[in-house]
This record gives sequence, C-alpha cells and structure tokens, in this order.
Amino acid sequence: MDGSTDVSQIDLDGRVAVVTGAGGGLGRSHALLLASRGAKVVVNDLGGNRAGEGGGSEMADQVVTEIQEAGGEAVANYASVADQAGATSIVRSALDAFGRIDVVVNNAGILRDMTFAKLDAGSLDLVLKVHLYGTFYVTMAAWPYLKEQGYGRIVNTTSGSGLYGNFGQSNYSAAKLGITGLTRTLGHEGKKYGINANVIAPIAASRMTEDIMPPKLLELLEPENVSPLVTYLASEACTTTGEIFSVGGGYMARVAIVEGQGVAFDHTPTADEVADRFAEIQTLGDSPTEFHNGVMDQTAKIVAALGIDVEG
Repeated sequence: MDGSTDVSQIDLDGRVAVVTGAGGGLGRSHALLLASRGAKVVVNDLGGNRAGEGGGSEMADQVVTEIQEAGGEAVANYASVADQAGATSIVRSALDAFGRIDVVVNNAGILRDMTFAKLDAGSLDLVLKVHLYGTFYVTMAAWPYLKEQGYGRIVNTTSGSGLYGNFGQSNYSAAKLGITGLTRTLGHEGKKYGINANVIAPIAASRMTEDIMPPKLLELLEPENVSPLVTYLASEACTTTGEIFSVGGGYMARVAIVEGQGVAFDHTPTADEVADRFAEIQTLGDSPTEFHNGVMDQTAKIVAALGIDVEG
C-alpha cells in the first residue's frame, strides 16, 4: 500500500459498491464510509443473529436510512450469501438500482464455535457456506461485469483465526484461510482485466467479538478503524492486488506468507535423514522467500535449490 496516498484524495464518486453483512459492525462501518466518499451502496444483510439464525429487513434498512440521511445513495438487499441465487440477487440489486457494479466487499459472516472434538457436520457446513461459499458466490456473480468493464475492486475478509488458527474455531478458521487462497488467486486472474482483489484480517468490536474480548480492548477496536483501509483498497487509487492486511484499532500491516531457505537433498532422503536436518528445514532465516507470483515462484525456488536445468 502506498503510504504517500492522502486519504482526502480517495474519491468513489460514480462507483457502485456491494457490502455484504452490512447491517451492523464492520459491514455497516464500511458501507457508511464508502457512501461518504461518493459510492452508491447496496447494503446486504440477512438480518439474522451471529449464529446465522433468523432474518429480517430492519438492520439493512436502518443503514440505508443512515446513508440517505447523510446525503448518499443506497438500497437494501436481504438475501443470504450462502445461497447462490441469493448471492446473485445482491449483485442484481446493484445493477437494477444503479446500472453497474465496481466494488465488492465480502464481509458477511457467522460463528458456530466449538472444539474440533464436538464439531458436527451442520456447524461445519453452514460456516463454510456463509464465509467461503458466500465469498465465492457473490464474487462469481459480479466477476463477469467487472471483467467486461475492465475495472473492479474486491475486498474480502479473512481472520487472524484463519491465518494463525484459534482454539475452538476449526470450521471458521478453515473457511477464512480458504478465502485468503481465493483472494490471492483472484489477484492473479484479475490483473489483465483491471480487477484488484485484496483480503483483510480485521480485529474489531462487533457482535462477533463482544463476548470473547475484554471490554477495555473492545473500546479501542471500533469498526471505524478498519473501514479506511477497506475504502482505500476499494478505490481506483489503490493498485495493489493479491495481498493480505492485518488491521484493527488504528494498526495496519501487510501479512506475508513466506518460505525459509530450506534443505535440498540430492537423493530421496530417509525419514532418519529428515529428522537429522529437521531444525534446518524449520528455520526461516534472516531473509525468507516471499512468492509474489504464487505457486510458480515456489516451483522455481525448488528447481533452483535442486540445481535442475529446466532448459536442457
């Protein structure tokens, strides 16, 4: 991210943004800030509780009203992102109301926390559908339009639980890391179409975190501290793509997936030889390698380490 960019220059006038899960918390904050910068916003929210139960129109309608009273333009959508037809309807709401779509902020989420030993198929399935499938479905619905117009910005939502793991969140963390992999691939595939995709790992006070964080910490982690990064990533000013960002409480940092120097055997090693050199294998070293071009970079590193002449 270009640290020299003045946020006062970020202008989304004429752009149309979809924000899922925008009835409260982070999504509401994202929607309000995007609208204040000139974007027309589709405020999507199923209106259910954080476990994904129930539904209603009140949450999304309230945010639409807030945007309109501040002089912005917005419409509500109450569909579930976990259903492909519902996810498609979210994008259709943008096209019907505003004639285009430029920005997709995939934020909708639920929690069904339990230890892996107690995890049941239903809790696994629903969390995967809302987080991972929902991100796929909404993005899939928007992609042809972004591709055709040669411009788009996608901001997805992962989590520290997805990047680093967290006790009692195997379903949630697996879904969130899946979103990270999806985003990095979209970053590769979208480049030639002018579509940028990035993913944030936010820490913020919301109904998702209200009973798992100390009150003092929650006071510092207002959702409004996350939305400026989302707004920048959603703007034309940002040319970064395929990156991961940790954000919360005014703190922002790029997260990288790196690989250590490694060990190259000149033969098929035995398990004992692996054990003998395992400390070297685990060491990242002072300058671990970051693969900017994905799996091909990883393959090239292995080829170079083994001294293979692929041209010969």
